[in-house]
Amino acid sequence: MKTLNDEERRIIIDKGTEAPYSGQYYQTTTPGTYVCRQCGAPLFRSEDKFDAGCGWPSFDDTIEGAVRRQPDPDGVRTEIVCARCGGHLGHVFEGEGFTPKGTRHCVNSISMDFIPAEAGKSSGTETAIFAGGCFWGVEHLMQQEPGVLSVESGYIGGTTAHPTYEQVKSHTTGHAEAVRVTYDPTRTDYETLARLFFEIHDPTQRDGQGPDIGEQYRSEIFYQSDAQKEVAEHLIKLLRDKGYDVVTRVTPAGTFWPAEAYHQNYYERQGTEPYCHRRTKRF
Repeated sequence: MKTLNDEERRIIIDKGTEAPYSGQYYQTTTPGTYVCRQCGAPLFRSEDKFDAGCGWPSFDDTIEGAVRRQPDPDGVRTEIVCARCGGHLGHVFEGEGFTPKGTRHCVNSISMDFIPAEAGKSSGTETAIFAGGCFWGVEHLMQQEPGVLSVESGYIGGTTAHPTYEQVKSHTTGHAEAVRVTYDPTRTDYETLARLFFEIHDPTQRDGQGPDIGEQYRSEIFYQSDAQKEVAEHLIKLLRDKGYDVVTRVTPAGTFWPAEAYHQNYYERQGTEPYCHRRTKRF
């Protein structure tokens, strides 16, 4: 998490608003990705940006799962915050007709940083979802891989909407602790991340990881395309051919529910290393 200056805290933490037409990103058109200034999570793509004439950067779409909506304290508007760290971004408005999507995410420039796309390359990102025990350790080790833009801890694979940590650990929801990895496909690929996943946890341990025992700690890959499924199944076959009794499930991805803010970037904030995750060469 970045240390914020006074003006950044006023906007991001205290939910203030910068003066219209004053933000550094109001009129930018450079291809790239807009990320949260506080935690670095990717939020918006440049291709979704448009000029609404309102004085603030406007986007008609978000990177999937990156932005959370909640009622504004004024009781009228809808606030938008970073889904990863909860930092204030601005407000969202619908039905105004500026673009065919009919949505305007009105964002403070000071809530964001900008990562330009490499020349000739798209600013698009891709995601992968892995469950391999306590999400703190998987998150920490995935974050260190080149090409990974952000890693978010959360819950997936269960039956309860908007599950809490207390519900998940009670074994009543069916969810797994998992991470959603957002990465730059021009710098890494899904197979590289899946191989890393199989080497930072024990894929032969059923319903647990190290001392953490329970269904929520199971080993599971939640694929979002046939290509991801094929990669996962291929790597499992390679490991089984090497003699590993892999129990990792390969499952279509459902809704990924971000975990509470205190679970995000846990080891980075604590300044410690995972107690049950370490990399072991398997391929």
